[in-house]
Amino acid sequence: GQGDVSVVIWTTTPWTIPANQAVSVNADLEYALVQVDAGNGPERMIMAAAMVEGVMARWDIDSFEVLGASLGADLEHLALHHPIYDKQVPVILGDHVSVDAGTGAVHTAPDHGMEDFVVGKLYGIGTLNMVQADGTYTSVTGEFAGVHVYKADDPVCDALTREGKLVRKEKFRHSFPHCWRTKTPLIYRATPQWFISMEKENLRADALEAIKGVRWVPAWGQNRIEAMVQQSPDWCVSRQRTWGVPITLFIHKETQELHPDTQSLIERVAQAIETGGIDAWYEIDTRELLGDDADHYEKVLDTLDVWFDSGVTHESVLRVRPELGQFPADLYLEGSDQHRGWFQSSLKTSIAMNGVAPYRQVLTHGFTVDGKGLKMSKSLGNVIAPQEVMNELGADILRLWVSATDYSGEMTVSKDILRQTADGYRRIRNTSRFLLSNLAGFDPTQHKVAPEEMIALDRWMVDRALQLQNELQEDYQNYAFLRIYQKVYSFCEATLGGFYLDIIKDRQYTTQADSLARRSCQTALYHVAEALVRWIAPILSFTADEIWQHLPGERGDTVFYETWYEGLAELPETAELGRDYWRRIFGVKEAVNKRLEEARARGEIKGSLSANVTLYCEGGLAADLEFLGEELRFVLITSEVAVRPVSEAGDAEMTSYEGLRVKVTPATHAKCERCWHHREDVGADAEHEDLCGRCIINLEGPGETRVFA
Repeated sequence: GQGDVSVVIWTTTPWTIPANQAVSVNADLEYALVQVDAGNGPERMIMAAAMVEGVMARWDIDSFEVLGASLGADLEHLALHHPIYDKQVPVILGDHVSVDAGTGAVHTAPDHGMEDFVVGKLYGIGTLNMVQADGTYTSVTGEFAGVHVYKADDPVCDALTREGKLVRKEKFRHSFPHCWRTKTPLIYRATPQWFISMEKENLRADALEAIKGVRWVPAWGQNRIEAMVQQSPDWCVSRQRTWGVPITLFIHKETQELHPDTQSLIERVAQAIETGGIDAWYEIDTRELLGDDADHYEKVLDTLDVWFDSGVTHESVLRVRPELGQFPADLYLEGSDQHRGWFQSSLKTSIAMNGVAPYRQVLTHGFTVDGKGLKMSKSLGNVIAPQEVMNELGADILRLWVSATDYSGEMTVSKDILRQTADGYRRIRNTSRFLLSNLAGFDPTQHKVAPEEMIALDRWMVDRALQLQNELQEDYQNYAFLRIYQKVYSFCEATLGGFYLDIIKDRQYTTQADSLARRSCQTALYHVAEALVRWIAPILSFTADEIWQHLPGERGDTVFYETWYEGLAELPETAELGRDYWRRIFGVKEAVNKRLEEARARGEIKGSLSANVTLYCEGGLAADLEFLGEELRFVLITSEVAVRPVSEAGDAEMTSYEGLRVKVTPATHAKCERCWHHREDVGADAEHEDLCGRCIINLEGPGETRVFA
């Protein structure tokens, strides 16, 4: 071949050519030696073999010849002449080199590119610092000194042309980094900075070990932060800003080494800042601190990375203010982006300072999006301001929405969702109001019934509340707020509203005020209310405190001084009417309710009390139902109930409860105007023609006896 041999590089930033320190090739790519005349006479060019034809076509060169080829690995350490300056630069190997664009050989300036900087470090290539803080070249660049980099492309291209090194120049549109806030273009510029090494004192290994001892909620948070710490480069903690916490160091003007008395100097500066504020560092007399050393040392004017500031709050908050809690903190909580930010900076600083993680638990949550899953922004007009929600629906609705949302992912919110949340809130609030209204006249010190004396259903209700409280305690420990909301809502909606409260209305409204039947019921309601107000307090704080003020009995000023309610009695497993028994009765009642509702929809009955029900079943189920005797009708809220063998079922309908068939017929007796039950003995007493015998006993006699319901 003929002519000089050159490696052809391609760049979109000609202004970085003066800072070139190497050319990178890919070790595994094949590179060709091409004979060509590109306008500067015959010469031989090295480029990726796969790029030759495309490059020649772009340059409008028809005549060229591939003289030979070799792998990029064979070119390593080949010495090249710098295109502008009289010095040599090496060919080095880099995995970032590809044949997606350019020539397969990459101009490498560690001062102005992250990949260049990383690959340069592998070869011991440092930085030249040719660009000053104001964006102009330093004097070491010769003819470019004082030229701003944004105006240097043409002068650099002119210099390349003069040296016969410019093969081709053209304009095209490409991406370029910009400041996200000001939208101004940015450049990469390597400068001396302060770093915390991840390896020297085993910071990375110790941090990874400490992560294992922390409880992460959700659990995938552990994998996320482990991966980030594993891949974390040395931490650059210095910034060139006019505000922030200063790095209070003195370095030698020539060697850049720290002053030998750095530790004591930091303490003296800290004392000055404590009395004079942060500006004391900039106003401090260097000679007063250093004496004769002031001629040889200069003050560092860099400030600390704000993530370092936030990362040492474990020291500035807990260590120096023990009244706020003990170190390490019980819980750190923030958005999932903080695995890269605060959680990680706190971990690194605490490991370095204390040898342990600064937290026992870390909880992360997703970000709020609108009903369509879009990020909220003013430009889209989809922002829902918390203050507006609180003004319109109340703060507790906002709190409940958070609880009712799976915070481990994106948290969806819209006006429709908030309205649904308000519906859920009303169920809990209305249930609480019912409990309170039925505790009128109840004094727990006088009227509370002992567990062993309570009506069977009431005792079951208290036990059910205890079971739920045990579950909720665990859920709160696990920060499972969605499960808490679902369970409390279901308890109010189904257990209380759909079963217990409907059943006990008859006792509350018809039995004697001071009867065991009524006081037992009130005792159960009291225990449930005392428990419920505590369950919801962390979430529905305002509502809980409002309920607290209206509960009967002596109590403290606020529910927030309380712990879990300890007055819930457990139903023994050996109890004849235990949990399994009432679970079966609950299932029967649900099945019967469906048949009653169907009959009402057909116009056969007006309501459940205007119906008689016959239950057809066998064996254990029949025994369960018959055990309640006359009180079974109070459980099913019908005027009459009969239990018959399946052989007599005839056209009775099957139900969702296995082995149970139900027949609903309209009640045939007169309606008692007091209890609304249709009973045969209504009008039997001439003085009370509109009342049934049970109501007369409750009004004028000793009162009815209840055992089960």
